[in-house]
Amino acid sequence: MIPVSSDPPSEPVCLSFITRTVHFLQQPRYRQPYCLFGPVDATDPSTGLHPRCFKMKIDTSLTIPQPPEALSQAGLQFDVATEEDFDEIMAMSQDIFGGLDYLPTRYTSWLQETNRTVIVARKEGKVIALESVCVIDDGETMLVEGLRVAPEERGKGVAGVLLRFCSELVKSKYPEVKVSRLTRDDRLGPKDFQKYRIITKQGILLVRFRAEELKLRLSNFISYEGIHSSLTSPSAVRLDHKSIHELYLTTDLMHGVLPNATVIQDWQPFKLLPSNFAILLKKNVDWMVDDVSNPKVASLCTFPFKVPIGDDWYYLNIDMFGKDLSLVQQQLLCHLQCHTATLKGHVMCQIFLDPALWKPLADFCHNVLNVELVKEYTEQCVVESDVV
Repeated sequence: MIPVSSDPPSEPVCLSFITRTVHFLQQPRYRQPYCLFGPVDATDPSTGLHPRCFKMKIDTSLTIPQPPEALSQAGLQFDVATEEDFDEIMAMSQDIFGGLDYLPTRYTSWLQETNRTVIVARKEGKVIALESVCVIDDGETMLVEGLRVAPEERGKGVAGVLLRFCSELVKSKYPEVKVSRLTRDDRLGPKDFQKYRIITKQGILLVRFRAEELKLRLSNFISYEGIHSSLTSPSAVRLDHKSIHELYLTTDLMHGVLPNATVIQDWQPFKLLPSNFAILLKKNVDWMVDDVSNPKVASLCTFPFKVPIGDDWYYLNIDMFGKDLSLVQQQLLCHLQCHTATLKGHVMCQIFLDPALWKPLADFCHNVLNVELVKEYTEQCVVESDVV
């Protein structure tokens, strides 16, 4: 995660250029950069804007704070991201998320999502930052994802400027947006609590293993323990789309299982709304509960996808909800057995669960499954702030 600069802004700059050119950003072929601070050759006759003067006054309350002084001389430009930007984005993302960057596998689909805006920031023509914003929760929430800044530009306030730019841009396009949400895994400080409200938090358990070795251990363990881990086991019921819709949307049974009535799927927090499930059910995800009539534990598991650590490295994301350790263990075994059956290579598996279950499940993974614990306890926090 890239920290956003909390430096106090200087004078505001009118964002009339956003309100008057947002329709251009919606055109995929439009590639003229939007220069926020540096010189541009000529006035745009279609908008009447002269890029050398961004303090032009019009009747609007849409404003954004100035960046730190160092950035005011930097000549930042903002573009809608395209397929042609992919290599540059990956080049600046070498150290993102410890090699577990999901963007390589999602970038193309992100560009095609109608409720998503992906913006890159350029400096002297070079991509130095990216942010994606997805509008969810019936249009009331903008979900910030993928935020990253090139290593040499970190600590200069670039992330903060990009966040504010995207926030105003999305607000112009979706005026009904009320809050901005993001999911963080860094330690929150006093300034963060002034800026954000915590919606929920989960413990993060990161383990790694070779798929072939774990598959053998699971087979031996299940045979020895007599655990029936098929997907129709009473402790692990796999849900189809109809069952998901009925359980999550037509009853309140999941309200006592989910933290703050929020489904978190691979870092994305969703309220229990039909429009959100239209998004969720398009994904390759296994949904499980222990009992459809009285669920105590639920889980969502992604299908493995490759990550940039190495040629044969995969990532598996398992979101666990509920406080019953034995049921969590059962569903974990089912997901692992299912997704290592045909997989070959190294796997980084990240499990998100109730913080109180982190230590006992870590012990189970290490002592029983004999997988390697990659790091100690960290937290996933879903936070939000009002969009003014």
